[in-house]
Amino acid sequence: MSRIWGVLAWFTGILFFAPVAWMVLTSLHSEPDAATNPPSLAAPITFDSYAEFFDANPWPPLANSLSASVGSTLLVLALAIPAAYALSVKKVEKWSDVLFFFLTTKMLPVVAGLLPVYLVAQHTGLLDNISFLVVLYTSMNLPIAVWLMRSFLAEVPGEILEAAALDGAGLLTTLRRVVAPIAMPGIAATSLICFIFSWNELLFARVLTGVVAGTAPVYLTGFVTSQGLFLAKVCAAATVVSLPVLAAGFAAQDKLVQGLSLGAVK
Repeated sequence: MSRIWGVLAWFTGILFFAPVAWMVLTSLHSEPDAATNPPSLAAPITFDSYAEFFDANPWPPLANSLSASVGSTLLVLALAIPAAYALSVKKVEKWSDVLFFFLTTKMLPVVAGLLPVYLVAQHTGLLDNISFLVVLYTSMNLPIAVWLMRSFLAEVPGEILEAAALDGAGLLTTLRRVVAPIAMPGIAATSLICFIFSWNELLFARVLTGVVAGTAPVYLTGFVTSQGLFLAKVCAAATVVSLPVLAAGFAAQDKLVQGLSLGAVK
């Protein structure tokens, strides 16, 4: 039975990896070879698509995505950790209603909030502004971050918190020197998830940005032109844009596994 589950796990992994392999393979072909369906494995390997991608100066959109993603993730953590602490360790009144309110904010379709957000940005002069994206991504990721961090902080032993209180530690000291080290796997998992959500967001970035604050996903859509779809270039660009997320996931994979499995076994 274990062998069957092992084979099923390998099959599922290969199934999820196949589109990524197809994207990378297509990016290494010329445009005529990339247009074949499926791409030919025997086609000559070329890095022309990557050279053309970097010649087009993709650094401003990549820098914008990095600024918006990192900035919003740090802001989310600064808000989510104290909120989760209040909802799990020092429970406020009607804490379950507060959690439900956070959850209801994710029930609104994204498209339904597009026009109001655009009008707010227009009247405040924040269209095509990376700071507005940071605030927007923070508001979008904060509910899920509070839910995740609450489940992680609920696993912090109460005896340690009581010992810190007896030693005279204040709230900020307790969070920084006691809670944060214990919940670091959960913080890493939450950070990575928020970073990925912010990095991959397209709809709001497409509508609210232009030349100055355009992000990497918006930059990718520029390869679909009236002259046609440059498939090899799109795949090369998508591969490069995916690398920061893959690098972050690889660097934090041990913390991510620990964080996502925290509290699964009592």
